[in-house]
Amino acid sequence: MGTGDSRAAGRGVLLVVAGPSGVGKGTLIAGLRERHPGIEWSVSCTTRDPRPGEADGEQYHFVTRDEFLRMAREGGLLEWAVVHGSDLYGTPRAPVEEALAAGRDMVIEIDYQGARSMRQALPEAVLVFVAPPNAQALRDRLTGRNTESEEALARRLRSAQTEFSHMGIFEYLLVNDDLEAAIGGLEAIYLAERQRLSRAHWRRLQGELVEDLEG
Repeated sequence: MGTGDSRAAGRGVLLVVAGPSGVGKGTLIAGLRERHPGIEWSVSCTTRDPRPGEADGEQYHFVTRDEFLRMAREGGLLEWAVVHGSDLYGTPRAPVEEALAAGRDMVIEIDYQGARSMRQALPEAVLVFVAPPNAQALRDRLTGRNTESEEALARRLRSAQTEFSHMGIFEYLLVNDDLEAAIGGLEAIYLAERQRLSRAHWRRLQGELVEDLEG
């Protein structure tokens, strides 16, 4: 998998959580952060319109297409992708790199394209895919939102098919059938990754322990 071997000592854990719309990624992340308030949330940029109840700078930074493309050209995004056929989503570079370098943990909600790009930009990233228990459950969750037109709903279901076809790039799979159990699963992944050591740090610690006992 390579995640633990890639994370240098002292750096934070980067959890990248992906999956189709309606699968509950945001709810799982919120549950994890309630249990571990020190985990920081990376606010992505998007060109899509805000949904009811969403506020700029909380769920997303809502920007114009021109603003988004300017950030991409200037290297201000770690990754970006076209999602659902027209909307642009991206991860601002500076907040993520600053947090990890300072040893702070961070979680990002993203799609499979972004997860793949994130792995290329930051090999230490821990990729987690959230899936529904079955296709009907996903349809029910999306229609239950009452925020999508029929055309938008059809686009999201097509995008979900694409997401499922790329599950193999992820290290962990969470099936969100029972919310509390799924939050517990995400927490278990996080805690396990916190205990990982880079190979270099492992060898250094091993050497120090052996040397101290010999002395």
